[in-house]
Amino acid sequence: MHTKTPNAVYLSAPINGLIEGIYRARTTIGELREHGDFGLGTFNRLDGEMVMLDGQVFRMDATGRANSVDDAEQTPFACVTRYRPDTLDEFPEPPDEDLFALATRLLPSPNMLYAVRVDGRFSHVRARSVPPQDTYRPLVEVAREQPEFDYRDMDGTMVGFHTPGFLGGVAVPGLHLHFLSADKTCGGHVLTCLPGRVTVGVQHVPRLVMGLPMTLDFLTSGFERDTARDIAESER
Repeated sequence: MHTKTPNAVYLSAPINGLIEGIYRARTTIGELREHGDFGLGTFNRLDGEMVMLDGQVFRMDATGRANSVDDAEQTPFACVTRYRPDTLDEFPEPPDEDLFALATRLLPSPNMLYAVRVDGRFSHVRARSVPPQDTYRPLVEVAREQPEFDYRDMDGTMVGFHTPGFLGGVAVPGLHLHFLSADKTCGGHVLTCLPGRVTVGVQHVPRLVMGLPMTLDFLTSGFERDTARDIAESER
């Protein structure tokens, strides 16, 4: 039974499993929704990038195309919460900085967890996704061959989290964002972004709840890879 967790970030698994190439787990999208209505992640076999927005879950496939996902799909890594912003900052004119710098500047402390949502028009988004994997290579090797996409002058939503550096073994440290277009047809994992007219919402989340996958791959992994180094290459 999955208990609901008010104002907490729920991680279905630590990210170091993904770093090692453990791309299968038993957590379903339906179970994930019990813990939140907002978040990001991936799917079993590393089959695309995930956005959860207002309770709906979308997969951005290796072409960048977005499709809705049903509750039976499974995920090896996802990060969700119930999004209720504490602050909303509007930028009616395009800011003079990239989105990562802008959003990070709005966070009260680097040592806390935050959910970050950005709505509006984006001048340029460079994003990526990944194709499904049949052989489970480490994530950094897959990312070296990732398809990348450029979206220009597009309306949409950024969904993500800021994680303090000292939690870098369980989630992506710093700001981690996924993009979904307003018409819900395309998106991906955000590499760089120049915002246009946007509204940035920030929610301080004081708790972290994490699952540990009861799969043979996870239970027998030696977790020998350098997580910080691999994240720096594969997630940026």
